[in-house]
Amino acid sequence: MKGKHAFVKWAIKVIESKIRDGIELEPDPKELPSELFKRRSGVFVTLHKANGELRGCIGTFLPTTTDIAHEIAQNAISAALEDPRFNPVREEELDSIVVSVDVLSTPEEIESIDELDPRKYGIIVESGWRRGLLLPDLEGVDTIEQQIRIAKAKAGIHERESVKIYKFTVERYH
Repeated sequence: MKGKHAFVKWAIKVIESKIRDGIELEPDPKELPSELFKRRSGVFVTLHKANGELRGCIGTFLPTTTDIAHEIAQNAISAALEDPRFNPVREEELDSIVVSVDVLSTPEEIESIDELDPRKYGIIVESGWRRGLLLPDLEGVDTIEQQIRIAKAKAGIHERESVKIYKFTVERYH
């Protein structure tokens, strides 16, 4: 698995420990940057094959744990083993997977789609209990309309159905 930033290295360590040894690691403040323990935020962990093809992506748009260290650990394991779109990552795949970690800002409801930019903002669309999220700056997502259409499809929301839309930014680490 590849990644240079400390957040990504932590995600990789968690995934490798779970897959190779069956052990879920607890974050150690002596080994990890203090920032991981000082902040709470939603986090997405994304796995790609070496050729760029998506291999797993799971996250939380609001924090569900005590800090970013735990949020990364939880979502890294889920991205590797529980993304329903993919089979669980196998040990022999580990060396060819590239990991990224996105730390999300708090989502803000928008008044108009003019506030959106698919390169800068991710979006959450919401209709009743259905909710779809799309991260920003994704290859092949070039317009606001595409971004909204994909997020609606992910949530099972009809294209013409009205939705609340929230925007957020990410700090993306590789």
